Amino acid sequence: MYYALTYETVPDHATRRTPFRPEHLALVKAFHADGRLVMAGAFNPIEGALLIFKADSPAVVEDFVRQDPYVQAGLVTAWRCREWTVVVGG
Repeated sequence: MYYALTYETVPDHATRRTPFRPEHLALVKAFHADGRLVMAGAFNPIEGALLIFKADSPAVVEDFVRQDPYVQAGLVTAWRCREWTVVVGG
């Protein structure tokens, strides 16, 4: 199954994320390396982000969110995980 995780972020996120970015990217790379995270990126302009996971349950996404330094630092104001039915690709 695929899951879409969306983040809403604080104003001036691009600047405020700087001290937490290396840890956030390390987490992203770890989830990507083992296949749980398919792709991830910020919207332009940076007002949030979209991350696509491939997992057996939303628990994988929730685990990511709990560990994410951006969430822990309060840079993510809201997040939502939804099961995503892929019609083409994947």
